[in-house]
This record gives sequence, structure tokens and C-alpha cells, in this order.
Amino acid sequence: MLDGGAMFGVVPKSLWQKTNPSDNNNMVKIAARCLLLESGSKLVLIDTGMGDKQSEKFFGYYHRWGEDSLESSLKKQGFHPNDITDVFLTHLHFDHCGGSVVRSGKNSFETTFKNANYWSNEDHWNWATNPNKRESASFLKENINPIVESGQLNYLDKDSDNYLTKSNLGFDVLFVDGHTEKQMIPIISYKGQKIAFAADLVPTHGHVPLPYIPGYDIRPLMSLQEKELFLNYCLEKNIHLFFEHDAFVELASLHKTERGARVDQKIKLLDL
Repeated sequence: MLDGGAMFGVVPKSLWQKTNPSDNNNMVKIAARCLLLESGSKLVLIDTGMGDKQSEKFFGYYHRWGEDSLESSLKKQGFHPNDITDVFLTHLHFDHCGGSVVRSGKNSFETTFKNANYWSNEDHWNWATNPNKRESASFLKENINPIVESGQLNYLDKDSDNYLTKSNLGFDVLFVDGHTEKQMIPIISYKGQKIAFAADLVPTHGHVPLPYIPGYDIRPLMSLQEKELFLNYCLEKNIHLFFEHDAFVELASLHKTERGARVDQKIKLLDL
């Protein structure tokens, strides 16, 4: 759970609580929803959640709820962490990459997915390993260093000539800089439908209207511009949004209104 004001920035509570109701402490329920892609011989995991290796004090700040875990969710689908071929990290904030690494001893760590290539990009990796004071609490060394030490780290290079960058993982990627430097947004084809894993560009369905930008973003005016371009692109190409942080809505189609893009239908991914 996170503070609703932090999640919605300058938007008044009287507006954001219509889609994301808060408790008496102004906390809203947040998910850490990952996405598993099976394509041919590849089994690709997009983001890995918070993990469970941090201290009780650390997790006490975030009021974790629910019974799901990354390992149990994989097991429900018949998979083991060793089956994952690729881990694609949209960015390296702890709630997106914490599950990438597990504790192997009191003061030692190792990668969770022993057989996987881990994917980031060089600009964001450098940004995360030399963090600014605003983001330093989100970039944790124990989530990052074991990946490069394992030899499993790979970089995706941004295509400067096109809006989207093609990856060798079977999907295209959009690079955005408002939330953090070079966050990567995958755009996937599934059953003939394009789906954007919206990460922290559009964290929940309540963030679809343009001004609804988290207070966590380092460059909010850039987020506003990137989000407008992205939503217009999604409307033009009929791309659905997959919400990583929405506790109740996992996927939605969009429609165009006089006020811009808005949620049309709320959908279960497996119902497509």
C-alpha cells in the first residue's frame, strides 16, 4: 500500500479516490503484477516485484497485503524459476526488480533465475548504479549488484530513429524518461491484440487521464508529454494497457473522448 497523494501527485484526493479509494490513513492498494510470456523456446518474465529478502522494518513501510508470491505464481502455471530464459526489467526501482535476486546467506545474494538473461539498458543501469538523492532509496545495491556479478546482465540498445525499439525477445520497446531515466515499456502481441506493459508510465487505470502523474516521477512535465504521445499512439494502434500496479484491473482497452484517452473496457488478460 502506498500514500494516495504520492501516487497521484497534484491531482486532488476528491478526484483520484473515485478510481483508487484510500483507507483512513490515505493509503491505496497497489499491486506488483508481473507478466510471463511463453513464445517458442523462450520464457520471458517482465519485472519481478519487490521480492522477500528485505528486512521486516523495510517492508513495514509498504504494508504488504495478499498471499501471492512470484514463485507461487510461477508454480501455478507449471514453471520453476530455472525455466525462465529471460528477465526483462522495465527499470530498477526495488518494486520492479527486487524479486530478481534472493538472499543466499546472511550477507550474500544471488540471482533468482539461474538460467536467464537479465535485460536492462546501459543508460538506465548507469543511472541506477550512480543514483541521485531523490531516487537513491529506490535503487538498492542488493537488487542490482548480484545481476552484473553473475554475468547474466544484457543491455538493450535504444533505436534513436524510431518511436519503438525492436528487441530479440519478440516484442517492441518504448523508452521514456519522465519517471526515471530510460524506463522501458514493452509492447507485446497476444492473440492478435497489441498490449502495452505500462509499468510506471501509467501505473493504474486511474492514471489514464493526463494530469494523473505520480509524485515519484523525476521529470513530471516530461511524463506528461510522453504519456500524451503514448496514449495517442495506443488509441491509433488499438493497444490495450496492462497495469502493473493496479490492484483490481489488470488490462483495459481505451477510447478517445473530448478530454483525451479514457478507459473503455476492463478485461482479464486470459479472457482475450
